[in-house]
Amino acid sequence: QVQLQESGPGLVKPSQTLSLTCTVSGGSITTNAYYWSWIRQPPGKGLEWIGYITYSGSTYYSPSLKSRTSISRDTSKNQFTLQLSSVTPEDTALYYCARENSYAGVYDYWGQGTQVTVSS
Repeated sequence: QVQLQESGPGLVKPSQTLSLTCTVSGGSITTNAYYWSWIRQPPGKGLEWIGYITYSGSTYYSPSLKSRTSISRDTSKNQFTLQLSSVTPEDTALYYCARENSYAGVYDYWGQGTQVTVSS
């Protein structure tokens, strides 16, 4: 059973960089065909895809967030990390990490989500 767990600060000040880590257990982030995504849900809004890192280490980002987003990984720890720079209150959201099966085109495992609030 694959499990994902988000971790990171719950409060970030405006203009700072938001940094979250997803720790994966029960499966390797280098296993072929899986993409490791970050997704968020602002209060009262729908899900917004932020980006992903593939099993081979390639990254893809939402065009609207690309200039501020970086996703990296530590294969020795089986973790992947989101960094979102120059945050504003509009970046306040529940942040999820998730695994996408690229063959099926579905998210098959999700973390429980972590709330991040941007406020001074």
